[in-house]
Amino acid sequence: MLKKTSLALGGAALFLAWNGLLLLFLWGRPGGLPSPQSPQSPEGSRLLPAQLLQLAQDAEAELRLQRDLLLQIQKFSRFQHQKTPKPPQIPTTAAAAAPEELPVIPVLVLACDRSSVRRCLDGILRYRPSARRFPVIVSQDCGHAETARVIASYGPAVAHIRQPDLSDIAVPPEHRKFQGYYRISRHYRWALGQVFRTFRYRAAIVVEDDLEVAPDFFEYFQAVLPLLQRDPSLWCVSAWNDNGKEAMVDAGRAELLYRTDFFPGLGWLLLAELWDELEPKWPAAFWDDWMRQPEQRRGRSCVRPEVSRTVTFGRKGVSHGQFFDQYLKFIKLNDRFVPFTQLDLSYLKKDEYERFFLQQVYSAPEVKIEELQKDAGRDSGAVRLQYRGRDSFKALAKALGLMDDLKSGVPRAGYRGIVSFVCRGRRVFLAPPSDWTGYDPSWS
Repeated sequence: MLKKTSLALGGAALFLAWNGLLLLFLWGRPGGLPSPQSPQSPEGSRLLPAQLLQLAQDAEAELRLQRDLLLQIQKFSRFQHQKTPKPPQIPTTAAAAAPEELPVIPVLVLACDRSSVRRCLDGILRYRPSARRFPVIVSQDCGHAETARVIASYGPAVAHIRQPDLSDIAVPPEHRKFQGYYRISRHYRWALGQVFRTFRYRAAIVVEDDLEVAPDFFEYFQAVLPLLQRDPSLWCVSAWNDNGKEAMVDAGRAELLYRTDFFPGLGWLLLAELWDELEPKWPAAFWDDWMRQPEQRRGRSCVRPEVSRTVTFGRKGVSHGQFFDQYLKFIKLNDRFVPFTQLDLSYLKKDEYERFFLQQVYSAPEVKIEELQKDAGRDSGAVRLQYRGRDSFKALAKALGLMDDLKSGVPRAGYRGIVSFVCRGRRVFLAPPSDWTGYDPSWS
């Protein structure tokens, strides 16, 4: 403010000084100004019109100079105002929010060579409640020109950063066909490092360029963040339900949230403290399966929804559409806004959750799969299907249309080995015996 005042005073002083100089200039001209008596002489009568014309021309020229000077002063003033630093799109240091303010949670979009990233970004920007609280950072690998043009078309609405290392990665001969997975892992490490090290954010939502988000995507993450910060038994929040096919979820209960021991990914929130832990040992490839190993999970869980807040439209990619045609394209995207920030989510705390969830599961009557299929729709009460080993689990999961693969012994969407889903309108718990003692990593 002081600088602006000084600038204005300086401009005014310069203007007045220039007018003073103009007056002195005119009075100091050879012969000075014509005196009032000069017209009385014949010579004066002849000279006066010429002198007046010249004087008028000189005055006009000086006024043009003054106008140009004033324009320069105004231009300089605007330039100085524009030079005042605005909050950058990505602050060098993410400012800590005041206690009464909501936290800043950037959305990190991992992109490569899909120009369809536009579909992802359009949804994010459409449902984003605040640009300040949810800055969007698109990190691009691959150097694909068309994708870069699409990202650039959003202007200041998104920040576009580029992975600088596009070199080939030396991989074991047997992994030559998996070069893409090595590149993805390298990109994740660099991009997360930018978010947490360079920009120094304290939390971030990670999505890939082939995801579409639900209307309450941001509401969901904003509501669960405080729980993630306070509960050390949680290490992520995911928008994804691996068994979220439309026929297998209760769309009328879109507010339901669960704990899961399986890392879901596909739109997930993590804290800077977790990156501090993971970065030094980040894997060269297959980062998501690496996250599912006991050494990384360390007994911790994620929060996931009944109805997914993301869906994937990326059939083509390094996985060559694995699971897409059978499962992923049928995932139900939530279309009803749930005001999560107004709900009490304390039931997701470990002790409280296990108390009510385990009681709900093991008090449900046990049925055989034949009974479930035969009696489906007659009774809306929850039931339990029990499995006793890997083969038993896989057979039941396959028969029911669930994803049947296991990672380090953990079933997708499972908690303490229990997978909750809907079968023909009835809640079903696919569960191990009640004396379950832990996951067996050999079940993979």
